[in-house]
Amino acid sequence: MRNEMSLTFSAISENESFARVTVAAFVAQLDPTLDELTEIKTVVSEAVTNCIIHGYENSGAGKVMINAFLEDGVVTVTVHDDGVGIKNVEQAKQPLFTTKPELERSGMGFTIMENFMDHVTIETEEGKGTTIIMTKEIARNRAVCK
Repeated sequence: MRNEMSLTFSAISENESFARVTVAAFVAQLDPTLDELTEIKTVVSEAVTNCIIHGYENSGAGKVMINAFLEDGVVTVTVHDDGVGIKNVEQAKQPLFTTKPELERSGMGFTIMENFMDHVTIETEEGKGTTIIMTKEIARNRAVCK
């Protein structure tokens, strides 16, 4: 069975924790481990923060859209903005690369996403926005404590 949810909110930093908790609550129905849930919350936080800080240049304008799908133990989370887009995706994916050093950004967002999820796809067009699609299979066949 496939289950899905959609969430749209203003691109302001105060909404990042709301997005993280909402997606985590949705994914909880798959009974993820605490580590899996923490990883999903972290990647949502990174992707949403990228939309706010980079996509909309921390202007408070625009919306962030999240779609999450659950099917056969696989979580797919899509985070989208209609912001400025990414000029050079390969460069942006490099650990420690940031276009906002004045904001003390670590440049590890995409690295974290790629390490915590099974697959990460970045679709972007300058001046039109960015979509990040992330998938993760939730562990199955866990040993039952007796």
